[in-house]
Amino acid sequence: MAIAIVDYGMGNLHSVSKAVERLGDEPLVTGKREEILAADGIILPGVGAFGDAMEQLRATSLDKVMKEAAELGKPLLGICLGMQLLFSKSEEHGHHEGLSILPGQVVRFESGAYKVPHMGWNSLTFTKPEHPLFAGLQEGHVYFVHSYHVLPDQSSDLLAVTDYGRPVTAIVGRGNVHGMQFHPEKSGELGMSLLRNFLALTR
Repeated sequence: MAIAIVDYGMGNLHSVSKAVERLGDEPLVTGKREEILAADGIILPGVGAFGDAMEQLRATSLDKVMKEAAELGKPLLGICLGMQLLFSKSEEHGHHEGLSILPGQVVRFESGAYKVPHMGWNSLTFTKPEHPLFAGLQEGHVYFVHSYHVLPDQSSDLLAVTDYGRPVTAIVGRGNVHGMQFHPEKSGELGMSLLRNFLALTR
């Protein structure tokens, strides 16, 4: 199965690509519309600032490709910043419009008793344990690095949370569109199992 890993100049492409390869699928790192839409599944990675990422996606017209893929029903997974980009807007360094594939906004952690960025291993709580992403899995720890978090408009889009002074969105999903705030490829056995379950949805 070919899995397109979207290359727009701001992603942890190598680690995601290697993880897909280890799980027995064929990663294709690409920024080409035809290749992305022809793939069995699509991963939108992301590292850096929301506004810069959206600027890059628009400059390469990949914002339109992501929306097209979502509308076509292609299995789509956003990772870390890639998950945040799926939403309507972000307040990171100003106000920025997102892809609006899912409704909601990205906000900064309130400063206080908890360190920002949120960095390290935190446990997941599955809010929809019957979801296919969690097939055969137990709740456990995954690896986060982020200063901003998603507030989905629809509670039905929330699949898993972690606790960081408050419940924080960890996994989202609606139909063919999914997102993970943490890095599954750096999150040990549970992270790789979640990635494996996403890849199973592409078959």
